[in-house]
Amino acid sequence: MKGYLLLEDGSIWEGKAFGATGQQTGEVVFNTSMTGYQEVLTDPSYCGQIVVMTYPLIGNYGVNKDDFQSKKPSLRGFIVKEWAQEPSNWRCEQPIDSYLRQEGIVALAEIDTRALTRKIRSHGALKGIIVSGQEELNIPALLEQIKGSPAISEQSLVEEVTTKEVYTLKGDGPRVLVMDFGAKQSIISSLYERGCEVVVVPATTSVEDIKALDPDAIMLSNGPGDPMAVPYAIETVRQLIGYKPIFAICLGHQILALSSGAKSYKLPFGHRGGNQPVKDLSTGRIYITSQNHGYVIDQDTLPEYVEVTHINMNDKSVEGIRFKNAPAFSVQYHPEAGPGPGDCNMLFDQFITMIDENRERKA
Repeated sequence: MKGYLLLEDGSIWEGKAFGATGQQTGEVVFNTSMTGYQEVLTDPSYCGQIVVMTYPLIGNYGVNKDDFQSKKPSLRGFIVKEWAQEPSNWRCEQPIDSYLRQEGIVALAEIDTRALTRKIRSHGALKGIIVSGQEELNIPALLEQIKGSPAISEQSLVEEVTTKEVYTLKGDGPRVLVMDFGAKQSIISSLYERGCEVVVVPATTSVEDIKALDPDAIMLSNGPGDPMAVPYAIETVRQLIGYKPIFAICLGHQILALSSGAKSYKLPFGHRGGNQPVKDLSTGRIYITSQNHGYVIDQDTLPEYVEVTHINMNDKSVEGIRFKNAPAFSVQYHPEAGPGPGDCNMLFDQFITMIDENRERKA
């Protein structure tokens, strides 16, 4: 069965449909990871987006729930060069095709993903519509549908992916409250594996309710969309600065920076993949990192009491900050990996050390 991707610039990409039948609009972005398609599919940060995988063969080791980053995928569509119809791996529970069909995700194969990626790199992320199950296309109607679809910045995507209720993973260590803006399971697991009692709360949780849970520290998670689309979270975090140690990742990093009065801006085509070089300015060391974001912080708008700690070596964008007047730090990349390199996993250990030091000072 044929399937199609139409972009807002009028270009049409024909391929072979797999996964679910139907159509869906979204922002078309690309990911350069060679492995980890299960984690990409289930990363809540892709909510609202149609993801193009640049690695040519996807699905060769199938799908298994142990690698999922959330209970279900939130992306709008999935595009690959070649889809492996007969996966081979001892952990495989089902092929990617049946998983996508089960979850209602429209997917396309046999697309020239190299040419599509070059278009996105040249023109920036484009709105599009992915279509399967239609023998004839009404091109003008589909283009009008794309035109009328909201931009990422106009959508309340965090509300779609945040937890709807508070839940706790018991541990013997410090109690870390995770503000869930679309948290990946790897972040929660990284805290739990270090003995933390992890309390996960909805993104809209008030300052009063957070303090009532009496956490030892706060984690601001990753999530989808424009950080300016969650002004309530920015205000909540602003009131929490200095209350307890804070560690923030990706969207959480942006929210932390915006709470200090900084501004953000949209990258032309974002950073998505497992091979982004980041420099630690305190040591000069370069780390290869996992990333998934379309927005970054404008360094020139950061106040004097916020220090830039990491930069991206490709475009010099801000990859990490630290507050000089409070126990708070953040990174734009994903130290928990899932997928990607775990070179920066030690940041969770630094967070635990910060928590312990803060508790000792309060004792």
